[in-house]
Amino acid sequence: VQLQASGGGLVQAGGSLRLSCAASGSVFSINVVGWYRQAPGKQRELVTAITSGGSTNYADSVKGRFTISRDNAKNTLHLQMNSLKPEDTAVYYCNAAIASTYWDEYDYWGQGTQVTVSS
Repeated sequence: VQLQASGGGLVQAGGSLRLSCAASGSVFSINVVGWYRQAPGKQRELVTAITSGGSTNYADSVKGRFTISRDNAKNTLHLQMNSLKPEDTAVYYCNAAIASTYWDEYDYWGQGTQVTVSS
């Protein structure tokens, strides 16, 4: 199983970006999926997550600006980021709890995509 993230880049403050993450390989089911970020010199932090049923959770710093969504049929995850701020600059990682069979489930990470917001 692999997670492939895409969509990062450089944007001015107030702009928008959309990140995507696609799961491939032997995917039986996907449980909770989410986005984390890590800024230079800081610990990786949870940005947002969504369950298979659609329940969402957001960090206070991104509430009202970021929206997470998933397409269960295509095994994809998206993060719409609006009103971006310089403090949103970080490497963004997608994360997913994926089962390859009925009996097991493992935690997978994407390779990370850089988001840079200029002031």
